Amino acid sequence: MTKILIIDDERAIRSTLREILEYEDYKVIDTDNGIDGLAIIKKEEIDLVLCDIKMSKMDGMEVLTEALAFKPDLPFIMISGHGTIETAVEASKKGAYDFISKPPDLNRLLITVRNALERGTLVTETKVLKRKVSKTRDILGDSAAIQRIKETIERVAPTDARVLVTGANGSGKELVARWLHEKSPRAGAPLIEVNCAAIPSELIESELFGHEKGSFTSAVKQRIGKFEQAHNGTLFLDEIGDMSLSAQAKVLRALQENKITRVGGEKEITVNVRVIAATNKDLLKEIDAGNFRMDLYHRLSVIIIHVPPLTERKEDIPTLAEHFCEEVCNEYNMPVKKITAEAMEALKELPWTGNIRELRNMVERLIILSDKSITDRDVRTFANPGLSAVRHEEPVKMEATGTAPHSVVNNQPDYDNFSSFQDFKDYTEKEYIKYKLEKNGWNVSKTADEIDIQRSHLYSKIEKYGLKREA
Repeated sequence: MTKILIIDDERAIRSTLREILEYEDYKVIDTDNGIDGLAIIKKEEIDLVLCDIKMSKMDGMEVLTEALAFKPDLPFIMISGHGTIETAVEASKKGAYDFISKPPDLNRLLITVRNALERGTLVTETKVLKRKVSKTRDILGDSAAIQRIKETIERVAPTDARVLVTGANGSGKELVARWLHEKSPRAGAPLIEVNCAAIPSELIESELFGHEKGSFTSAVKQRIGKFEQAHNGTLFLDEIGDMSLSAQAKVLRALQENKITRVGGEKEITVNVRVIAATNKDLLKEIDAGNFRMDLYHRLSVIIIHVPPLTERKEDIPTLAEHFCEEVCNEYNMPVKKITAEAMEALKELPWTGNIRELRNMVERLIILSDKSITDRDVRTFANPGLSAVRHEEPVKMEATGTAPHSVVNNQPDYDNFSSFQDFKDYTEKEYIKYKLEKNGWNVSKTADEIDIQRSHLYSKIEKYGLKREA
């Protein structure tokens, strides 16, 4: 049920508004002062606030400002018996949805309440849709490390403090940056991402600050840089440790003065940007090596959030694996497969050098290649194609594929010997078909039904890969 809070020091006004709104099936809470009103807003899930302006202890404008600082999307309708155009304009500037004079016209009040609630719903739905479009995932896991990260995000996101996110590739640094933006007052403005490692050093300054037409040979028109694009929003500088020293100097100036100058330009442009940086490098070591500026490091690292590798929080693997399993099965429009307890234990034992990104890819591979449930044998066979070699006493070699043999060394395939992605896929398909045939006692008909291909097609695959039943 929609919950409306009335803050007004006149009992008669509170009673009248309560009676009208409850008749319209709204749930109503009321209080006679702004301090208690703020406490209710912090504690309860309020959908709309009707707030008087002239009150003792704390006036309505103060309540409005403080409430929107931690709940920026909460609709406020300001009410006053001394209404003026100036007051209405001031309330609007501070973020109020509308302003109504006392005594309120009941029809106008109800229409304003309905419109304000619809706007609040639209704002919420828009944020949800933006999150879906941008594929912002939840930060999954119950480990102590993940709980600390979530708590830090909750505390830091509402501020403008700069954050440095550290951690190995694939550990989820970008996700932390996205949630810092999503939970901030800047969430309605853009989050602009720059991968500093992917941009050549001679182009990074143009990418960040933009350039004027004719400033260099290929500058055929003016370009707006990432700092300007992120105005009033968040700029995420990924892999900041790979940024050139000259670009670092300009970023430092932008952070110090909130001003930038386009390449080839002279005009200073004011920007209002929150910067979040991320790196997989030890920046203190980079400073010692002369590759990173210490003053920039201190500017960026007001708050440091370290995302640990998956090997340091293996208790999160079941939660992550089940989530990815449901996600991938939904994408493929197939029933969600069950991951057995033994398979979960097998997943926990893997090295996870690629962290969360590797786990997601591995779950997708297991879903494609396994039966109705994912077992520990599936993990050993398919999670890493090289693990299938544990079933062989002799090195495995590809046969009759038209490609070079692929030996298995130390129970791992020699990836350097795969000449193409198709070559690798053939290797994996051969191992999968062999596993299924052995499992079904080389009953070709049953195997074809299990893997959902025609028997004639399966016979062709057996011939292609030179598969033979072992005596």
